[in-house]
Amino acid sequence: MGFLDSLLGRSKPVKPDLDQLFGLPSAAITLQAAIGFTPTGAGAVCFASIEGGAFAQVQQEVGALLDADSERAGMPVEFSRDDYGYSWLLSRRDPDSLPALVNDLHAVNTALQDSGFGPQLLCSLVSFRDAELRPLALVYLYKRGTFYPFSPLPRQKRDNPLELQVKAVVKDDLRIEQDLSRWFPLWGAPGL
Repeated sequence: MGFLDSLLGRSKPVKPDLDQLFGLPSAAITLQAAIGFTPTGAGAVCFASIEGGAFAQVQQEVGALLDADSERAGMPVEFSRDDYGYSWLLSRRDPDSLPALVNDLHAVNTALQDSGFGPQLLCSLVSFRDAELRPLALVYLYKRGTFYPFSPLPRQKRDNPLELQVKAVVKDDLRIEQDLSRWFPLWGAPGL
């Protein structure tokens, strides 16, 4: 970083560390023990939509790779586009197979990154629920290398107290995003 960058308040972007995703199984155990949230078996990767043959080929290869897993038991990978124009890949596993789900998300992120589409990656999430069926996601921000909790309520509201509680509970398991303005809502995210 140069003198002008520091003078103007610019900083180097954090390099993504996809291995941070492997902290999710540990965080899930902590979440369940502390506040009763368990994995739903759903996880998703969000990326900016890109048109073109190269991206379509990577998308097809990723889907085929994950669908070829014999342990998936008939749960195909689903691609969708949200109301904001972002693309999502949704993977479903048995709720007790969180490590396999994390491997899926890591494989998708890695395949897109290695194919030159890293700048289009936005986030990955893993969904949880408690006994009251309250939804919660632990969201990994690709460009920041950090996680944050997201708990949607009806009418596009958030359960901020729960999000802050989850932040405190998993802070030793995951690298938490400290800038709360970067805790973006993911309204209508697949699997949530």
